[in-house]
Amino acid sequence: MATSENNDVIQLRGRSLLKEVDLTKQEFLSIVDLAERLRTEKRSGTERQRLLGRNIALIFEKASTRTRAAFEVAAHDQGAHVTYMGPEGSHIGHKESMKDTARVLGRMFDGIEYRGSSQESVEILSRFSGVPVWNGLTDQWHPTQMLADILTMRDHAGKPLDRVGFCYLGDARNNTANSLLVTGALLGMDVRIAAPEDLWPTEDVQTMAKELALVSGARIHIGKDVIGGVEGADFLYTDVWVSMGEPSLDWDMRIDQLLPYQVNAATMKATGNAGAKFMHCLPALHNTDTELGRQIFDKWSLSALEVTEEVFESPASVVFDQAENRLHTIKAAMVASLGD
Repeated sequence: MATSENNDVIQLRGRSLLKEVDLTKQEFLSIVDLAERLRTEKRSGTERQRLLGRNIALIFEKASTRTRAAFEVAAHDQGAHVTYMGPEGSHIGHKESMKDTARVLGRMFDGIEYRGSSQESVEILSRFSGVPVWNGLTDQWHPTQMLADILTMRDHAGKPLDRVGFCYLGDARNNTANSLLVTGALLGMDVRIAAPEDLWPTEDVQTMAKELALVSGARIHIGKDVIGGVEGADFLYTDVWVSMGEPSLDWDMRIDQLLPYQVNAATMKATGNAGAKFMHCLPALHNTDTELGRQIFDKWSLSALEVTEEVFESPASVVFDQAENRLHTIKAAMVASLGD
């Protein structure tokens, strides 16, 4: 644990969070420590508002449930005001460049959240706004999710993080897999990825993780074998395989390619760890209760994709702890950057 809350806040005051490697191991864990304390305060009704009078802009170029809810509730809990700017609610990218937008918003707001496709956009926001910027998701990185994931792992592992092993299964060339790989490497964890070779993280991301591991002592394994990947793991983690809007042929190919990486009861058993937990950043295609789930069943006769209903609804599933922890860790990131 960090020695004091004031040290956590001063240490990161004025700083942006654009990707995980913006933080040292100690800085990353100090935010998680602060999140744990803020969670305790909220649950006990003793929360102190540290962001009174602050104004925060929330830029969402991509739709969101958890990220938007977490930023809004966290800000309100801490006494800050938020302004939501959705895909149709501003001139960003249409009539006004991100650089110009940054210079306008930086004169009006104390901090800015950005959720969209381009990592370059969030970097520009930080460079030209002059205020802390938090990456709520880009195509390359998902740092606010990682803070919540590490808090969740720490809650459930029952042992130090450097003795925790997790395996990500499925499409591993996306932002969540990239972030899990470098975060685990940063923190000295046992990090595995089980995925088809053409869906592994890029060489640049792998190199970044390996360089971090040389310092932290992390163990990294990236391979195609599911059984070897999950053996002994404390957590199995997956994410969606496909997105609506992708061509139908891509869906056919991706589903055939990734079905062997589905997290099901057999996959959980293959860990050899009766206490293994299941994680997912959500939303998940685990049943036919959604319009998309019904479309998948009608076309491919599959009631679930990346995770089965049996695992998702099992006692091993900690996905809703993850979701709640988005609130506490996002709150901690804002307090660390802006708090009194």
